Amino acid sequence: MQGTHASAWNPALHTALLLPPRPREPGARRACALPSRQSMVTPLGVAMAAGPRHRSSPPGRRHLRLARTSRMAGVQCQADCLMNPGSTAADSSGYVCRPPFAPLQMKCEHCTRKECSKKSKTDDQENALVDVPSPVQENGEKGEFHKLAYVKIFLSDCLACDSREAVQVSQQNAKDFFRVLNLNKKCDTSRHRVLAVSVCPQTLPYFAAKFSLNVTDASRRLCGFLKSLGVHYVFDMTIAVDFSILESQKEFVHRYRQHSEEEPMLPMLTSTCPGWVRYAERVLGHSITPHLFTAKSPQQIMGSLVKDYFARQQNLCPDKIFHVIVAPCYDKKLEALQDVPIALHGSRGVDCVLTSGEIVQIMEQSDLSVDDAAVDTLFGDLKEEVVSCHDSTSSDGYLAHIFRHAAKELFNEDVEEVTFRTLKNKDFQEVSLGKNGEVLLRFAAAYGFQNIQNVVLKLKKGKFLYHFVEVLAYAGGCLNGRGQAQAEDGRVDRTLLQQMKGICAASPVWPPETSAHMQELYQEWLGGAGAPRVQATLHIAHQGPGQPGSSWDIKW
Repeated sequence: MQGTHASAWNPALHTALLLPPRPREPGARRACALPSRQSMVTPLGVAMAAGPRHRSSPPGRRHLRLARTSRMAGVQCQADCLMNPGSTAADSSGYVCRPPFAPLQMKCEHCTRKECSKKSKTDDQENALVDVPSPVQENGEKGEFHKLAYVKIFLSDCLACDSREAVQVSQQNAKDFFRVLNLNKKCDTSRHRVLAVSVCPQTLPYFAAKFSLNVTDASRRLCGFLKSLGVHYVFDMTIAVDFSILESQKEFVHRYRQHSEEEPMLPMLTSTCPGWVRYAERVLGHSITPHLFTAKSPQQIMGSLVKDYFARQQNLCPDKIFHVIVAPCYDKKLEALQDVPIALHGSRGVDCVLTSGEIVQIMEQSDLSVDDAAVDTLFGDLKEEVVSCHDSTSSDGYLAHIFRHAAKELFNEDVEEVTFRTLKNKDFQEVSLGKNGEVLLRFAAAYGFQNIQNVVLKLKKGKFLYHFVEVLAYAGGCLNGRGQAQAEDGRVDRTLLQQMKGICAASPVWPPETSAHMQELYQEWLGGAGAPRVQATLHIAHQGPGQPGSSWDIKW
């Protein structure tokens, strides 16, 4: 995922540079805490070539010139003109350029705070881990799985910028998972939990590539391994994706029909990627958040399905279920922390998120014999015979499914194949529907923060021509999540990524409307597709700046 905040223009800097100089005591000299060339760091963490520190011209012109240069170079420099009587190296005008009083802090990816908790990196600190007490260590309990539990994550891999969030995200690892497995083997049944694991669709191609299997056989291998550890249920999250896509389809059609110049309802932007949503809520604010669709992400919906619908089917208290998500990226860990507790129960839908890479590490360290097992469903003893994918090789396929639905519902046009046209780069593509020389629908896919910034800029300028944009923070889409597509050297494993895309393309595709269980769930769980509970359970209101949604978001 490519960071962008390092290149964002800092209003505080701009204002500081335009303020008149402060009055100074006789004999005092002013020094500017602008970073010298030695301390400037690019967004990728590469130091700029050092140059001679030259004497300064009057600060107004020089500071503005340096600020413009820094902005173009993607450097967010912090300037604060300070009174400094102790300065000695001054020119005839009394101005002196000094190195910064504190090391330049390196912004983490998607940082939305002025003071990021991840300090400037050094060679020794770059991959430093947060070392937090584990529940296993606190209780002094070491079960048979404790050797497999030490799979740690790097803070640079996630979006947690608040120190409390960093601690909570770092605890979202295999230790908590194995703690529950060990407790289930104790004699005290009051502490036993039902372990349910839900697997994101984008992780299955990764396991298929690792096992040299197709998606269905890979899901059986993964299910067999998890159950050999002591997991009770393994679910495929495709049904949650179906819910999210169907609700998004209805929302787009409604927005299109209600759209007007006076009350613009379009474009509609996807809100399933936690990295993008966090950036939109914390940085872009109210100019963008009304365009996010309100349908919950598949992870949030799956949490409700497991802790609400499935719990009632099994006559279980939601607190008795420990729900784990297997996801392709670390951002999903932070999304789990922000999950709103399920109404009436006060239990979060997701207790722990593990990346597919973490699961593979556990498998490689395990010597358990594994028998393949069919994936469970939410409907009693029924099993998933075939695992399908959605119409996309990089994401959940929102764009393709909503495009087909809108073409049929709004213009009675049947679209068999969605053909994309690549624009500026391979991560920015568009598709359009035309009739009699008129463009009826124009959709786009924007992956990676470089493309996201271009979308936002055009949208704010009123030059945006698209009705719908599928937005993902990772360049390359969900398959390129850092939790599974990253090689040992930290770079993207492009060979593996292409292999996963080929597996996706060869997998069966079933439209959400054809799901045999969707209407049954709408009726039994929510009281019908148009019932009031649908809005409360499957939709969410997005926050804006100054509207903390949980205790983890207060300090921003």
